[in-house]
Formats: sequence, C-alpha cells, structure tokens
Amino acid sequence: MLKQIAAVSLLNIKSLKARLWSSLVIVVGMTAVIAVLISMMSFTTGYVESEMKAGDPMRALILSSGLENENESRLTRDQAALITDAPGIRKDVDGAPLAEGEGLITTPALRKTGVPTQVIIHGFGPKGFALRPEIKIVSGRMFRPGAQEILVGKAAQDRLARMAIGDKVILPNGTWPIVGVFSAGGDLLEGQLIADRDTLMSTVKRGDFNIVIARLESPDAMDRFKAALAGNASLQVMAERESDYYDHLSAGDRALFSEVAYLTGGIMALGAMFGALKIMVGAVRARRQEIGTLRALGFGALPVAISVVSECLLLALTGTLIGSAIAWLTFDGAQGTYWETLFDLKVTPGLIGLGILWALAIALLGSLVPAIRAARLPIVEALRAV
Repeated sequence: MLKQIAAVSLLNIKSLKARLWSSLVIVVGMTAVIAVLISMMSFTTGYVESEMKAGDPMRALILSSGLENENESRLTRDQAALITDAPGIRKDVDGAPLAEGEGLITTPALRKTGVPTQVIIHGFGPKGFALRPEIKIVSGRMFRPGAQEILVGKAAQDRLARMAIGDKVILPNGTWPIVGVFSAGGDLLEGQLIADRDTLMSTVKRGDFNIVIARLESPDAMDRFKAALAGNASLQVMAERESDYYDHLSAGDRALFSEVAYLTGGIMALGAMFGALKIMVGAVRARRQEIGTLRALGFGALPVAISVVSECLLLALTGTLIGSAIAWLTFDGAQGTYWETLFDLKVTPGLIGLGILWALAIALLGSLVPAIRAARLPIVEALRAV
C-alpha cells in the first residue's frame, strides 16, 4: 500500500509541468491567504508582546476606580499620599516608600513616513527611575529636575520624525529640547517620551496625577496592599499588579485583532478552498486515462485518492512557505501604532506554524471530493476516456 501511494504520488508530481498554470493558481491563492493571515496576526502578536513587557509583577499600578485607561485616570495629591503610605510598599534607601504619582499627557508628533500621530509624554517624579530600573540612558544625558527637557525612547526615536538629541518638542509653554535617549527593554515605554513630572504638570496646568506606581516589598504583598486601599473610605481607586493590568488591558484588543484576522483569513481561505476544489476536479478529469491505467495495473483506489490529496497538500505547502516568507520579510520588525502605543510587529515561528495548519486544512478540504471521485472512477470508463 505504501509503495503504491509513493509511486502514484511521485507520478502526480512529475506530471505537474503539464498542469503548470492550474497548479500555480493553488500556490498563488494559498500564498495570498497565508501572507494576509500572518501579517494581520503579526500586529496582534507585536502589540501583546509590547504590553506584556511593560508589566512587572513586583510593581503595583493604581488608577481611579472604574477607569482602565491611564490617560483618563485622575488622582489628587492627597489621594496619592494616602496610597504611598499604605502597607506592602518597599522602602527606598532613604526610608521613604518606593512609590509616587505620575502624570501623562499626549502631544502631536509626525511619523518618519509623514503620517501625523500622537505620542505620550510620561512625567516622572524623583523616584521614577528607581521604580523602573530597566530604563537605561543610551545616549545624551538625563533631564535636569525642574528643567523643560525631555528624554525620548529608542522606539519613538526610530519611528518618529524630529526626535534626535537637540530637536525640540513643542508644548503649550514653548519648546522642550530632547537631551537624551533611553531604552526600556523593548516595552511600551520605549515608544514614549519622559520629562520631569512637576514641570510637565505645571505646563498643562494640572495638579492631579494620572496614576500612582509602587514597588511591592514581596510577591505576596499585593493582597495586603489592596486590602489597605479598599479599607480606606476616602480612596476610590483600583490597584493591580502592573503585569495583570497590561494583560487584561490588552485582552479585548487581542480578541478584536484576532477576530478580524481570522474573519478576513477565513473568507480568503473559503475562496482558496473552492479554487483548489475546482482545479483538482479538473486535474482528475484530465488524468482519467492515467488513473484507469493505474487501476488496471493493480493499483488500489485508496493510493489513487491519497495521491490527489497529497498533490494538493504539496501545492498548498509551497504557497504557505512563500506567503510566510513574504509576511516575514515585509512585516517582522515593522512599526505598528495603536492609539498612542508604538510597537514592533512580530512574525513568530508560532504564526508560521499556524499558517501551515490553515493551509493544510484548506488543501485537505479542497481535495477530498476530487480524491473520492478519482477513487470511484470506473476502470473501463476511465480507459475509454480520450
């Protein structure tokens, strides 16, 4: 049986030259399906990866109750003081809690492609960098406290125009020079700008903070910290581990992006499946004499059927590899933007594996009917075909 399957499948492959153009239709169709699917999923993968990198399970993020967007949250300075005095927060070298309120604003920017966008300026207080030890200055210098100076993340500098050291960012009270470039381990913060918190808040005439960031004293301190905040009637806030916050924040977007990608890919896959079905039916019809001869020589119906399926799988796999290569060369590492978030698109081995599974499923469904027809073809009728 296995020898017959191998012999008939090899014969099919050798005859592909005679059916070159129809075979190319399957290859090109599958290339398009997989390239589109992987490219759309690379957006989801890149966005989720950047969100997850931003979350440290040893940091707590506190926002206004009922709000999940950091930009919309508002915490008064009195609230921030109560939060930073809660138990469960690690002490800094000076004995004070390693926690502080932070402010965020958005400002217009221009991508290097010329497309307008928005970029977040993150206001750090005196403990901002101690709270985030992953931040490193890679060129230039740190901004001076109280000065109208800005640091730019590597990702923001790579994707946005006029973000070199010495360039100026226009804010309501004038221009702020960029004095340094920082890295943050590839997380969301690298797509933002950083400035002195109090100077930034006074620029936009805002006294409240957006969030409070706190470093926990131990992995199990979060429950004690949350309980203390919940027990204070003057505080209406939501506290989460930073990692949990970004995980659930991206969950809805992750589901939406995946649904759009699968819907688009599914529609294209349906077209590719019917195209493969039509082409393989035509291929079986054109090879009726050959199939009849093989059956007369003693080849079974099952090897003939499997050879039709394997031919379609081979063509689909070829298209998948081409589509995966196109998606990887075009989209892997390309810049993506969602709201004010900048991130890199990612074409991972897992996505390529997903594309292969999709292609094989499409090819299998598209070749089943032609394979059954080939297996059931009467030998005498097939030998009489011209």
